[in-house]
Amino acid sequence: MRIGGTGENGNNGDGNGDGGDTQSPAARPGLRGRLPRARKHQLLLVGTAFAVLVAATVAVVVAVTGDEDGEKCHEVPPSVRALADNPAAATKALDPGDDLDKISSAAHLLAHDTVCGDGARVLGRVVDAGTRAAAPGKPHTAAQARSAYAVAAALSGQEIPAGLAPGVARMLAEYVVDAGRADDLGTSDATGPIALPNEALPDMNGFTELGRFLAPGEVHTRFEYGDYDADTDMRTLVAELTEDPEAFAVLYDAERANLAAYLERLTDDGGDPDYRPSPDDRSGPTAWPDNDLQDLAGRVGTLMKHRANHTRDGTIPDLDAFDRSVRAHTRGTFRPAGKQIKTRLPVGDIAARPVTGPPRGDLMDGRDQMFTVLDRWAEQRHVPDRRAAAMRQLMDDFYVRGLWLR
Repeated sequence: MRIGGTGENGNNGDGNGDGGDTQSPAARPGLRGRLPRARKHQLLLVGTAFAVLVAATVAVVVAVTGDEDGEKCHEVPPSVRALADNPAAATKALDPGDDLDKISSAAHLLAHDTVCGDGARVLGRVVDAGTRAAAPGKPHTAAQARSAYAVAAALSGQEIPAGLAPGVARMLAEYVVDAGRADDLGTSDATGPIALPNEALPDMNGFTELGRFLAPGEVHTRFEYGDYDADTDMRTLVAELTEDPEAFAVLYDAERANLAAYLERLTDDGGDPDYRPSPDDRSGPTAWPDNDLQDLAGRVGTLMKHRANHTRDGTIPDLDAFDRSVRAHTRGTFRPAGKQIKTRLPVGDIAARPVTGPPRGDLMDGRDQMFTVLDRWAEQRHVPDRRAAAMRQLMDDFYVRGLWLR
């Protein structure tokens, strides 16, 4: 994930420093009846001792040695370490190809129970290098988007070694819109691991299922796609990542940055500026913003649910220490601009937006952090009180829903 950069309006975002589901899935736009997956996935080649990665002749040699405690661990070889500083080679090493015939490469590279020394953090840097856009303002390529899918498929249902989690979290932050879409409920009708730019084009009503306010020309990762050989389970992956306070901070920052970027693109009535009514469409300009804000609030609630669950089961032994570490790793507060922004950001730029100040208040009160941003936005943009109250309520409902939904 790229840290810093220039805000959409030429400054730091033009800001000032930083449930019970009452609607059935069938009634909500975009919930296509998908059922949660519960199985774990292991992508291994049967009968082979090691795999040769298709990565500009980079050979991944699996070396098993002992760590300082005498336990077996995977030694990251120099050829793989070199990928962390070579994004093009890292992408080539992770890319499963158009038909996913090399999907096992990412698993052989990343899926290890224990990694020696600083190897896990190095692998996290490889993930970041191979999946991020080339530069701020640049869209993701097909190879980068496929690589992100391969990483998620390789690590879904796996225990992630200490040190690797922050790098994987940065990848999900880089694809925050796509990762959020994959966290929706039910099974997917996606036919492949990526969506090409033409698939993101809005229809006659201004709608695209991939999300609102997408930049043209970008390939999107279909994390929600799954077949017999390759599958992702974003719920178990995020749950595993949130055991690490740095990874938690990265994911939390990404959702809060996404909220700011989303709000500043809505109309002064809290509606979708791209909405185009048609005779048979009765949803109105606020239907999809409502859906998106519900899902975003639900994801923030889910992060807090994982924090509570990990504390109860002892995975987080000291909650105060965990929270201090999260606060130390968070980048800060994200505020939307005080006027409507009409640019369309590449997905990778969303989580990399500049902060508008340090965190204020209780950072781990996700509801308060969201509402502080929402209320200030509504005040600055003179959003009608009734609309602002409705947005607040629906976000509250889905935040609570995220806290208790299993």
